[in-house]
Amino acid sequence: MTALVPTRDDVSRAPGGGQRRRPALPASVATAVVALAGAAVLSLLVGARAMPVEAVWDAAHPLHPVVEARLDRTLLGLAVGAALGLAGALMQGLTRNPLADPGILGVNAGATFAMVIGMTSFGFSAMGQFLPLAFVGAAVAAAVVHGIASLGRDGATPMKLAITGAALSAGLASWTTGLLLADRKTMETFRFWQVGTVAGRGTDVLVAGLPFLVVGALLALAGARLLNTLALGDDLARGLGRHTTRDRLVIALAIVLLAGTATALAGPIAFVGLVVPHVVRALVGPDHRRLLPFSVVGGAVLVVVADTVGRIVLPPSEVQVGIMAAAVGVPVFIALIRRTGRAL
Repeated sequence: MTALVPTRDDVSRAPGGGQRRRPALPASVATAVVALAGAAVLSLLVGARAMPVEAVWDAAHPLHPVVEARLDRTLLGLAVGAALGLAGALMQGLTRNPLADPGILGVNAGATFAMVIGMTSFGFSAMGQFLPLAFVGAAVAAAVVHGIASLGRDGATPMKLAITGAALSAGLASWTTGLLLADRKTMETFRFWQVGTVAGRGTDVLVAGLPFLVVGALLALAGARLLNTLALGDDLARGLGRHTTRDRLVIALAIVLLAGTATALAGPIAFVGLVVPHVVRALVGPDHRRLLPFSVVGGAVLVVVADTVGRIVLPPSEVQVGIMAAAVGVPVFIALIRRTGRAL
């Protein structure tokens, strides 16, 4: 497996074997800001019914309440997408696995299963009750996947991690369904959330999860240099004075906070954490000091655009953002599987 090791930031290999220059940092920042603003504006204006621009600014406009409802889901989509994009970049950097993603490696499924246990066994219904369970479920699932994949020859290779994560996700999904079938009331509550959606959530939901997202993001961004050092290999990292076990635990805590909170807020949305870091890495390079912040923006843009497109592809119904993200992510995942399989 080729490690995701930082090299030069400003060039990459072109298909012909030469080098092509990546955009300068100011140009990349400007592009990211424009993409983020454009996605947010489209989310406010586009849907089953198009909104006039004046409805956004004029509180007296008859369509302004619709814009306010879209604003809530736009803000939640930005936060959830940013968390998933950042968590995916962290997982790929920490494991040096190009297939790492909170959905693929079972983290989302673990958080979901823990939340359903809280609903069915303890009657939990508030976001403040769900969040600790989501963190525990995400952490346990990640530990189990890595532990099982580490058994046998070669340790936790990308392919073994992906297969183990898929198997655990399938198992947890079955157990989750079993619990829900035994409790129809919980099933009705869970059904809409299960597919991954940012619709129908108020700002109170985002406010409840925002402190955990902020802490996770701060830990992640502060760990950019740690990931750059870990990418050189554990032996060299120790030689440079790093405490690799402690560094990995810090990054793992950030992943659990980000992925667990995002799952609690919007349900299990897969493939965002897989696709975004690969796209961003191709644009700004493998240096995590650039990769992580741009993955925040990329994840936010992808989720908000997917949610917006989902409102118009099958009018008058909506396709939930979890389904739209999978429609983008599955072809990318298959391509990465084929490429990684050839490299092993």
